[in-house]
Amino acid sequence: MNAATGPLLGGVGLRRVYGGRTAVEVDRIELREGEMLAVFGPNGAGKSTLLRLLAMLEKPDAGEVTFRGGSGRPAERALRAASAVVFQRPHFWSDSVEYNVGLGLSLRGVPRAESRARSRAVCEQLAISHLLGAPISRLSGGEAQRVALARALVLDPEILFLDEPTANLDTDSRLDLRHDLERVARERATSVFLITHDRGEAFHLADRVAVIRDGELVQTGTPKEIYENPADVYTARVTGAEFTISGVVARAHERMVTVDIGGASLVALGEAAAGTPVKIAYRPEDLVLGPPDVPPADLSTRNLVVATVEERRDMGGLVRLRLRGPVELVALVTLDAAEELRVEPGARFAVRAKATALHAFAAAPAAAG
Repeated sequence: MNAATGPLLGGVGLRRVYGGRTAVEVDRIELREGEMLAVFGPNGAGKSTLLRLLAMLEKPDAGEVTFRGGSGRPAERALRAASAVVFQRPHFWSDSVEYNVGLGLSLRGVPRAESRARSRAVCEQLAISHLLGAPISRLSGGEAQRVALARALVLDPEILFLDEPTANLDTDSRLDLRHDLERVARERATSVFLITHDRGEAFHLADRVAVIRDGELVQTGTPKEIYENPADVYTARVTGAEFTISGVVARAHERMVTVDIGGASLVALGEAAAGTPVKIAYRPEDLVLGPPDVPPADLSTRNLVVATVEERRDMGGLVRLRLRGPVELVALVTLDAAEELRVEPGARFAVRAKATALHAFAAAPAAAG
């Protein structure tokens, strides 16, 4: 895919209601030509409904979907001819892999010889050419998903819609298919619209990510933009931030706040007014451990607290730590760093973090009663 500007597919004012419950309420969403857009959120957030609306497989109760600037029946017919969908649980004809992969080409009137050549080529790319003569009923879950992907990509679609393509696969199959999605889908499809509840999948594969909650898009941007500047507590939490730090804003200046955390203060990004209770989001990997006796004046980092290791959990090449200081902290360090620092329960460390790595959000009011 070669990135270009301008929306290829768009939705404005989309609403879909089932039995009195609003499943999707999206003001605006755009898939640009040449990009992979991932809609990321938990199960039940409205991802699949949004995909069906944008693929024009289902009509919205309000709003409009456009394809190349057109709408209505002409746009629907054009999109059907220019797109392909891979569902989470694909359905096949009870026949061979080759028959299923080439079926779409046959329905479009492609000559048999050309259909066979194209089917074999895409199966080669997806490492399933050895299965061409196999019956569909004998495939594993990972193989079946590759066949579904081949059936879609053999059409060289302008838009490839992917509905949780790796959700039902084991870890190894999921990682292998993710690698092929990144490589083959970008080669054969102009643009890709992916929905997933897997954070790693969304942030690793996509050019842009749209975070969805209860049917609404809460933030859209590049993976780097969302990871480094989450719009709210929900986005920070679902993208892996910790929220073990609470405090009260002591001072506020432009987009920076100084937060009193009880016995210490931290400087963070935020727009809360002085006196506002806040929770601070941070990434465990952004905390830096060092000797506890280094004077703050010798450090370029403004935020420093001294904390004691309460728990160490080894995770292969990484070590997850729970520390207690003025507040509880969670840190993630490499195994080599942990060994070099002699990290064990009871050890004390200076814990540092850049102000730009901390994000202060107003705390939700406590429930009455």
